[in-house]
Amino acid sequence: MKLDGRRESSNVEDRRGGGYSSGSGSRMSTGKKGGCMGVIIAIVGLIIYFKTGDATMLSSQLGGDTQVAEQTATTRDSKQHDELASFASKILASTEDVWTNIFKQNGMQYHNPKMVIFEDGVNTACGSATSDTGPFYCSGDQKLYLDLSFFTTMKKQLGASGDFAYAYVIAHEVGHHIEYETGILSQLHRKMDQCRTEAEQNKISVRIELLADFYAGIWGHYENKTFKSLEDGDLEEAINCAHQIGDDYLQKSAGYRQIRAEAFTHGTSKQRMKWLKLGLTTGDISQGNTILNCPESEL
Repeated sequence: MKLDGRRESSNVEDRRGGGYSSGSGSRMSTGKKGGCMGVIIAIVGLIIYFKTGDATMLSSQLGGDTQVAEQTATTRDSKQHDELASFASKILASTEDVWTNIFKQNGMQYHNPKMVIFEDGVNTACGSATSDTGPFYCSGDQKLYLDLSFFTTMKKQLGASGDFAYAYVIAHEVGHHIEYETGILSQLHRKMDQCRTEAEQNKISVRIELLADFYAGIWGHYENKTFKSLEDGDLEEAINCAHQIGDDYLQKSAGYRQIRAEAFTHGTSKQRMKWLKLGLTTGDISQGNTILNCPESEL
């Protein structure tokens, strides 16, 4: 993506131990009521733990051979994370511009969410969470939560990399904020409360996540239309990312002998690619209604 000279958002809270800071920033129990709808992440070959509306990544940290190597790696990672924090802030700023304009065109006012950048763990209005939770949105405080190390996990463990793939992850979480702003999120959460089984709740969760994918595509459409920021390969990066984080793909990668569709919470690779691509290519926000109302066979 071409982002040179682009503004950074003032709605970033940097809660890391130090380093990058943007704007006026400072410094879970997960589940449907908390509004934590993170991107599913998993390490290939390990078991995915499916929870209500979320999945927790199992990860291991490799220590350095020597203290000097560790210090060098820490310095390098810190610089890389500062660059990623700046990138994330620019993407958030772009979502602010795009969605403010879309809401205005539809006679509505958009309220910007905040993005919290943290490391290791964080406390939210939805409870506490660790880095292993992955990026998520909490409707309790209308904030996105992101540990920048997730992008390394995407690249090394999921085979999904590239700046537009990373932007898609952020735009997806902003998509949940759009659902909150329009009242869709609370509406679907109430429906989940009425479900008798976890499998029924998961079906609703899938629609919530696919709609956020679609909204991420809508953002990408107008980002490129306004700024001509996409470069060769960018679209493919995002589509590949959507494929790599599909429920069925992750279950296969985790060694499941039989795919458990009833445990899907975010949608299959095919579904995620379909709705992201539809948003990217059409920019027609009204088509998101199809996700909410169509039969499962058409998702």
